[in-house]
Amino acid sequence: MTAPAIAASDLRKRFGDVQAVDGVTFSVDRGEIFGFLGPNGAGKSTTINMLNGLARPDSGGISVGGVDCVKSPRAAQGLIGVVPDESNLYPELTGFENLCFCAALYGLGKTERRARAEELLNAFGLAEAERRKFGGYSKGMKRKLVIAAGVIHRPPILFLDEPTTGIDLASVRQIRQLVAGLNRSGTTIFLTTHYIEEAERLCGRVAFIVSGRIIRIDSVENLLQPVRSRHVLRIAANVPLDNVAGELAGSFPGFDFQAEGANLLRIEADAPVPVGPLVRFLEDRGVEVAEARRMRPSLEDVFAEVTGMGADVLRQEKGKSGGRA
Repeated sequence: MTAPAIAASDLRKRFGDVQAVDGVTFSVDRGEIFGFLGPNGAGKSTTINMLNGLARPDSGGISVGGVDCVKSPRAAQGLIGVVPDESNLYPELTGFENLCFCAALYGLGKTERRARAEELLNAFGLAEAERRKFGGYSKGMKRKLVIAAGVIHRPPILFLDEPTTGIDLASVRQIRQLVAGLNRSGTTIFLTTHYIEEAERLCGRVAFIVSGRIIRIDSVENLLQPVRSRHVLRIAANVPLDNVAGELAGSFPGFDFQAEGANLLRIEADAPVPVGPLVRFLEDRGVEVAEARRMRPSLEDVFAEVTGMGADVLRQEKGKSGGRA
């Protein structure tokens, strides 16, 4: 039986009085994209650092590619690539020089590393900027080069931390295509992201981690199955909807009304939600409806249901400073 690409068994890590990781157990199959989702401070970064050898667990076992990471950390590190959420490249070097430098760190010879750098610059759409200094790249270009640096040595396993944070939509699409392409070529990818729709689009399986513990692991398909029969409508108005929320609930029994912001209302039901009557009800009370949009239930709904947290806690976490994620 083939060993999993990544296996963690009862991992624990404490920092002073804080139990950052508390009995985490999971495995990642070879060739899959595995999503690791949780709010700020959930234990994501601490877990990743233990998996890639940057931190030692207080207890528990880790294997990467069948190699015991606790006993043989150097051997395990040769099997992985790591793409951190912040750039780790040198702004004064060109894109080509940065890739060649990273390749040299992994022991690639001069001819091989130059050829590999050119190959990745072309594959990632950066060939025209290869002689420009990295510090002058756009955010999207920087992110692509950091990913290229992470796979310069052709690792079978890639740790990808927040790959699309803070970049433009076009770059987001390009990077998601690059990630999917790496996976199609056989790379196992361990992905953390605070964009749940990104995990839904890319991952085969996901794990939800909260307060240092994994509370659910399953395939995206299985997680979505219970919510597929729900009907969801989102209404955006020109004024706060607090004053009419109570009236709505009383006039439309059987519907679940949830505020998603002062001017945003989410309506869920087991049957199709009638748009016309709801809009007329609001307009009769002086509320101008800017948008009424039917929505497909998503992994965000599952996350909120399983964790008791709104998906916005993930989207907000990049604005928070300090602490361990």
